[in-house]
Amino acid sequence: MAYPTAVNDQTTDSIAEAGVAVLGVVPAVATANLMSATSDALALAAHNATSAQQQMNTLASTATVVGVAILNSVKPKG
Repeated sequence: MAYPTAVNDQTTDSIAEAGVAVLGVVPAVATANLMSATSDALALAAHNATSAQQQMNTLASTATVVGVAILNSVKPKG
């Protein structure tokens, strides 16, 4: 403590220690938040890729059915 105050020394020391503890935890919390956000983004990207693949498979199947239907509807000449 730099100078005496009307506040109890133990109170000011405990508040100072709490401030130091918070400053010590901040990098770990920031890293945890970054990792959490990154994992959420990667999970969402994987989900979007899976969804796009399913939609493309449905589209390809539909195109195949339509193509076969067209081929079956063509009557041979003669």
